[in-house]
Amino acid sequence: MNGINHIAETFSHVRSQNRAALIPYFTLGYPDPDACLSILEAIANAGADLIELGVPFSDPLADGPTIQRSTHRALEGGMTVQHCLDLTRQLRARGATQPLLLMGYYNPILAYGVSRFVNEAAAAGADGFIVPDLPPEEAQEMQIACEQHQLALVYLLAPTSPPERVAFVAGQTTGFLYLVSLTGVTGARDSLPADLDAFVSRVRDQAATPVAVGFGISTPAQARAVGGLADGVIVGSALINAVDRSSDPCLAAAEFVSRLREALAV
Repeated sequence: MNGINHIAETFSHVRSQNRAALIPYFTLGYPDPDACLSILEAIANAGADLIELGVPFSDPLADGPTIQRSTHRALEGGMTVQHCLDLTRQLRARGATQPLLLMGYYNPILAYGVSRFVNEAAAAGADGFIVPDLPPEEAQEMQIACEQHQLALVYLLAPTSPPERVAFVAGQTTGFLYLVSLTGVTGARDSLPADLDAFVSRVRDQAATPVAVGFGISTPAQARAVGGLADGVIVGSALINAVDRSSDPCLAAAEFVSRLREALAV
């Protein structure tokens, strides 16, 4: 099973355990392709429920310095869209069973060919896509390609979204709805926004899919707090920072993910 059904089954399983899903993000090709694959395998084995695979792009507008740094290094190392699909396939071959979502900007997808990208991602074992700069109004070609393979196309909502926008995007997303916890770019933060509870609550009223929150979550305590509000907790920059600080990146990634997973189980 893959695609939308795989994601739905995963959220259902997690819900039966009375916790939120842990969704780590890691940049494909960082710090190099071989190390990245080992780190992702460690993340998968440490308790991730879904995994976001970052597709490097030269102009990542929604990302803060940590993810910008990782994508820049991956690109310097020769990462391409084709290599990202190859790593996805290799991660599956190593036994990762979690839903895998390719997260990246639309320009590389468009240059590669939308239908070709979706078709090859499906063959590689991806379950869906998150494209931060692709609004539903401009996503028809990608939506059609995803529907052919029953893959998810996850849309994002900012806390500044008015009610009519919330209703529209919630009606278009598949797999889950990605809530951006704050205005600005990705990156670890010392505290969560004071109005996050209200934002999640008003979106839940409109959403037919699970809702997951990302941007700014960096500690087990923050993950636990967000897990009490939403169906999923997305963590990227803090994971990459943990890897960067360690002489054993795989161990650091596994320990970091394990601590977050334990916090969500409390």
